[in-house]
Amino acid sequence: MNRLISIELQKIWKNKASKVLTLIYFILLSFIALIASIKFDIGFLKFHFAEMGIFNFPFIWHFNTYIAAWLKFFLAIVIVSMMANEYSYGTLKQNLIDGLSKKEFVLSKFLTVMVFAFCSTIFVFIMTLILGLCFSSYTEFGIVFTDLDYLLAFFVKLTGFFSFCLFLGILVKRSAFALGFLLVWSILEGIIKGILVFQIFPESTKGYTITQFLPLEAMSNLILLPFPRLSMIKNIQNQIGYENNIDYSVNYFSILIVLIWTFLFVYFSYKILKNRDL
Repeated sequence: MNRLISIELQKIWKNKASKVLTLIYFILLSFIALIASIKFDIGFLKFHFAEMGIFNFPFIWHFNTYIAAWLKFFLAIVIVSMMANEYSYGTLKQNLIDGLSKKEFVLSKFLTVMVFAFCSTIFVFIMTLILGLCFSSYTEFGIVFTDLDYLLAFFVKLTGFFSFCLFLGILVKRSAFALGFLLVWSILEGIIKGILVFQIFPESTKGYTITQFLPLEAMSNLILLPFPRLSMIKNIQNQIGYENNIDYSVNYFSILIVLIWTFLFVYFSYKILKNRDL
């Protein structure tokens, strides 16, 4: 297993574009800390994000994992390119000639996906802990380590999304077309959700119940938009009489759905590669 991971990491590190994108991804993750320094005035209103409570424990676990998840597209490019380069440079065929089975090849790619997701999760954990201890109004041990399941959701979300990118890379062979397919699929899911929620089931929650099984929608449901949980937003909602009944905790049923999709993506990646004439 270590041998498989080592082979893939060497390929990525020796590819200049992949190396640069990976470094940019982790650098941008660290830029979340800069949000604490943002201050601006709008008339009589003064905004200082660090004073709005976004870095308070346990809310910061929700906020940071949500923001960090948006940066996953940088690594998505690396993963899709990683697979496309195997076809372009003939390394896939050479690996198979050298004795690597197709099952081991797909496993090596999936293990790399998990390494990326795990390293991202550890990075976000450390950064969140530092930011929280510096800016949070609550630093009691029990509060600090509440809601750590957002990190689990973050890891599962990245693993599922990167596995989808791996599947597209194997299916399409070309990174540009694979990323284009990803964009088209996300638009298609949005159209399906719009039709089900606003056209077919406008007066019930059946539309949401059905669309939660779509892969990207399931991943999106793992970590919901955190801003409505802020006390300032809640006060505005109360003043206008808006009742927010959304449950922002991690939905373990969504985790199960994403894990099933992850298995399917890896399984069909293997089946495509197994049946394809290389």
